[in-house]
Amino acid sequence: MDTKTMAEKDQLKLVAAALSPAVNPIGSDEEGSAATGWRLVRYLRKRRFVVWCCCSCGLTVVVLGIALLILSLTVFMVKDPTLTMNSISLTSVDIHLFTAKSVMSLNATLTADISIKNPNVAFFRFSNSTTEFYYNGEIVGLAYAPSGKVSAHRMVRMNVTVDVLVDRAVAQINGTSSLITGREFILTSYTELNGRVNVIGINKRDIYVAMNCSINLEVSAFSQEISKSVCLATVK
Repeated sequence: MDTKTMAEKDQLKLVAAALSPAVNPIGSDEEGSAATGWRLVRYLRKRRFVVWCCCSCGLTVVVLGIALLILSLTVFMVKDPTLTMNSISLTSVDIHLFTAKSVMSLNATLTADISIKNPNVAFFRFSNSTTEFYYNGEIVGLAYAPSGKVSAHRMVRMNVTVDVLVDRAVAQINGTSSLITGREFILTSYTELNGRVNVIGINKRDIYVAMNCSINLEVSAFSQEISKSVCLATVK
């Protein structure tokens, strides 16, 4: 009787266990869902950070490119330097009559005050310059100026002294009458200056400056002076 009853109870337990739904621990499911959600949040945050960094870097590059382009077309653009003959003075004049080679020998020493103005934001470096003086198409004087540099937005002045020899030009004129009445000699000069401007490696340019001048020199027994001088400079 007892054995039969126990067997029936065991059978009922097996049937009940088979019919009842499976039960999973609630706590473990909640922990798994929370961990999955946290990983998803971290992934999304990291992804947004990466996207934000990429967009920021791209925007920065674009802004810098536009800024450099604007600067290269405005502030960093290479401008033409200015070469100016501020003044030219007659330092001395030597006149000799009835020399072995000509009726009159005339030598004059001229001093030219030349300035170079640099309007750029970088140095203007220039090499040795040459100034040639002509009379009647023949060269009568030659002067040299050393190399140097002009700072940004600055001006450099230098004096160039040259001895002008016009013996050949006056060989056929009457020396005595010319000294009494006075005579005007029209000299021309040509100055050549080569340089370079380099604006922080963005804009580089080789610059060639040439200046032509016309100088009126009046000479008589009583006075010697430069009555007029006109100059024109060109830049390439």
